[in-house]
Amino acid sequence: MITMNEIMKDGHPILRKVAEAVKLPASAEDKEVLRQLLEYVQNSQNPETASMYGLRPGIGLAAPQINVSKRMIAVHVTDEKGVLHSYALFNPKIISHSIEKTYLTSGEGCLSVDEDIEGFVPRYARITVKGTTLDGEEVKVRFKGLPAVVFQHEIDHLDGIMFYDYINKENPFQVPDNATPYER
Repeated sequence: MITMNEIMKDGHPILRKVAEAVKLPASAEDKEVLRQLLEYVQNSQNPETASMYGLRPGIGLAAPQINVSKRMIAVHVTDEKGVLHSYALFNPKIISHSIEKTYLTSGEGCLSVDEDIEGFVPRYARITVKGTTLDGEEVKVRFKGLPAVVFQHEIDHLDGIMFYDYINKENPFQVPDNATPYER
């Protein structure tokens, strides 16, 4: 089971590396890593389990964050309609996105970043993601709102990009062009 001890902290070089594609069909080892990523985000949202193991709540986690430089992410997030989006994907890729942008009015956080970094992070409002599930099934899924933001955040980890790289350094709370705010 992944705990906070396994999560790489900001400044660790692996967080700035471009992760390698996972060779498919996935090996038993890669499947286990991906299963554990999903298990972490699920456990971290369960108040009892999170408290017992000292887990910081998370809605997404990427393999580089646990020192595995491979293209794997897990997302476990509920949208504004209360629909749960729970995915563990190998080689996720954004294949299309809206022109319209969005940003979380509360800003973004990251399990690898201990301090609060304030500012708006521009993201695409809608995206389509392609990836391969734990069962080896190729899926193509559309997201908007918070799930779209989370997927972009996690896929960025696979490319060595941190959320704060997008924050306007001169004016962190400048509303991004063509963006609709998302209240969380």
